[in-house]
Amino acid sequence: MRSFEQLAHWPVRHAAAAVRTADGISSTGDIDRVFRLASVTKPLVAYAALVAVEEGAVELDQPAGPPGATVRHLLAHTSGVAFATPEVIAAPGARRIYSSAGFELLADFLTAETCIEFPRYLHDAVFAPLGMTGAVLDGSAGHACRASVRDLTVFAGELLNPELISRQTLDEATSVQFPGRDGVLPGFGTQRPNDWGLGFEIRDGKAPHWTGSRNSGRTYGHFGQSGTFLWVDPEIGVATIALSDENFGDWARAAWPKFSDSVIAETSNTL
Repeated sequence: MRSFEQLAHWPVRHAAAAVRTADGISSTGDIDRVFRLASVTKPLVAYAALVAVEEGAVELDQPAGPPGATVRHLLAHTSGVAFATPEVIAAPGARRIYSSAGFELLADFLTAETCIEFPRYLHDAVFAPLGMTGAVLDGSAGHACRASVRDLTVFAGELLNPELISRQTLDEATSVQFPGRDGVLPGFGTQRPNDWGLGFEIRDGKAPHWTGSRNSGRTYGHFGQSGTFLWVDPEIGVATIALSDENFGDWARAAWPKFSDSVIAETSNTL
């Protein structure tokens, strides 16, 4: 893909990317190199939680986290918990407060309910059955996964055609939860509204945004402060992954939307 030529101009030492469509996978760079995912960890953790829901180990509306909050609140960043600490700064459901601490509370809750340490549960529920051999959680459930482009390309395939969970559950996870809540999208400022699903950010009409102007409003995914992103556009059946070793900054705000638009332009000609 000509879009991949753009990565050579990114201010990074190492980068790899892949695009997955119904016709196959295109990639560039060392797709087996393991990168820090930062907050791209959250969709992986969320997927393990959804597996736990389908297994009957937990329920989405089961109390979890601070008083009055549920698993759904934690996944949708509406539990009222602060970004980096479990301090409660809002009533559950009142605001969209992006929270890594909320995902740590979620992991602790899943450990208690399943009697399996969460990193092991994530491995057994998601990484192992999908064959994500380079993926590991080593620390916070909010930001401490490491994985390769190959791993995330497999995960993207699961998002396009789910097998570990039902299509109904995935559709719910990638639909807006607690609609109309405003909030800050890290790196891009206040979004009104700041829509999220269950562990997945939903593009809708957000501007500015890290995906492209050609991405549909139904696009969902996540980006990480370590210079990583994964998005899926279900309108066109395309998933795109890019991992790098340069922290998110102005370079990414400029480069990522341009890259995403190029990918969509190219894949649209072949769909």
